[in-house]
Amino acid sequence: PPRSPSLEAQVANLADEITYYSHDLGHSPFGHKGETVLDRLMKDYGGFEHNRQSLRVVECLEQKYPGFSGLNLTWEVREGLAKHADPQDCPRWRHKLPPRSPSLEAQVANLADEITYYSHDLDDGLDSGLLSEAQLEDKVGLWRIATEEVRANHGKLPDECRRYFIIRCIIDMQVHDVVLTTEKQIKRSGVGSTDEVRMQAKPLVKYSTERRKLNQDLRRFLYKNLYFNPVVNEPHIRARRILEELFNYYMAHPRSIGKTACKRARRDGWPRAICDYLAGMTDRYALQEHAHLIGRSPV
Repeated sequence: PPRSPSLEAQVANLADEITYYSHDLGHSPFGHKGETVLDRLMKDYGGFEHNRQSLRVVECLEQKYPGFSGLNLTWEVREGLAKHADPQDCPRWRHKLPPRSPSLEAQVANLADEITYYSHDLDDGLDSGLLSEAQLEDKVGLWRIATEEVRANHGKLPDECRRYFIIRCIIDMQVHDVVLTTEKQIKRSGVGSTDEVRMQAKPLVKYSTERRKLNQDLRRFLYKNLYFNPVVNEPHIRARRILEELFNYYMAHPRSIGKTACKRARRDGWPRAICDYLAGMTDRYALQEHAHLIGRSPV
């Protein structure tokens, strides 16, 4: 008869689910571009990094209980929020992170985030016309491999269906590679508990060497041909200026951020309270606030 897994496995499952859905809580308006702006503006006050901000949201900013701040989450979930990303992604925080790996669940969330991020950007780039399949097949090994597999298995397909299956194939290949490589890494390491996982010098959930090189080629291609394309980059430049002008406005008029944030400023200082306030905005709200408070478009 079907049986339930151990309590430890059930807790790990829920921790993984909560981490997956909540790991972007700390993202600022305008995505990673906004994160870069806030980190620069906060360089003299501890910086800004969205994983750390996610942890700050659930430990400090949320006020749901009368006796303490935060959401009363388990240690495993909070660890996943803070450390699902590689410390190398944020040199400012590297020296503050203990020399160990996060849980396997957090490591999976990190790579799943990366796989989804670049796969969706490929789709968006093709939809917008900024990228072409011919260009990708010529320059990107990962796309070329997936294209050949789709052709071999499905023959000639309509444009939309072909593109969808190629991107799906890329995701499948990535996942398959991570699963096989991780199984080998876990077996080679000899870990038998979550504590032993955390004591590893490097994450166990990873790509193979060959796959990582292919991913790096894809990343370089996207930066050169999509992210730095003027069509994409100009709105990002405007968004960065909006966030910077809002930060400077609130620093000059700190009590405009609301009573709750003002109370927090007594403990954490105005820059951090203002940063929290901005980080909690949606793109649309940041645009509305900029228009309301500053009343002009950033040049």
